[in-house]
Amino acid sequence: MCKLILILIVFFSVFNVFSQKKSKKKKPKETTAQVREGFDKLVDIQVIDPTIKIDLKYASSDNFMKKKLYFDINKLYLQKEVALRLSLAQKYLKSLHPTYSLLVYDGARPLSVQQAMWDALDSIPVRERTKFVSNPASGSVHNYAAAVDLTICDAKGEPLDMGAGYDDIRKIAYPRFEAEFLKSKQLTQTHISNRELLRMVMKSQKFVNIATEWWHFNAFSIKEVRKKYAILK
Repeated sequence: MCKLILILIVFFSVFNVFSQKKSKKKKPKETTAQVREGFDKLVDIQVIDPTIKIDLKYASSDNFMKKKLYFDINKLYLQKEVALRLSLAQKYLKSLHPTYSLLVYDGARPLSVQQAMWDALDSIPVRERTKFVSNPASGSVHNYAAAVDLTICDAKGEPLDMGAGYDDIRKIAYPRFEAEFLKSKQLTQTHISNRELLRMVMKSQKFVNIATEWWHFNAFSIKEVRKKYAILK
């Protein structure tokens, strides 16, 4: 009897060790769609059009916050309808300037990242802050994967000079003040022409440029996206 009990003790000890090792095995790596609810309904723009260039700013520290904000997003995602329209804009640009390409900095943006951006600018009064970052309480068109931040680059991948960089919160980046800055010679005609080319190309597919950022274009209004799509948390 004692031998039988000893054998059973050894058996269950070995079984427990084996079970623990098995449970510690790594789980398969999750995809972005699994990690971020709603991303499974979006498309990777480079699957739709591989000629479009991507430089996902918030997946690196090369942004106004100087830190990485996207840890599980490494591709440029959009609503399929928006991605198809952007591809047509790219084709239009290529018909005008074969060596040029759209260079996209941001697309689908989770609301949690929108909140982080909003909080980072808390030293700016709310009324002024909303000109640069949409209040997460109401959401941005980016949070519905229906807006893009972008520029135009040349054959070497170098962005055209727009007179103000991406995420520049100064008024020199505002399209509505271009005439004023051109008159004061802080913007040149080349800067204006480059911005106008970008606007013309995007307008061809009914994207709308906002008044405070030369790089930001909405495919739909905030009212429309709330009806059409779910917000990305």
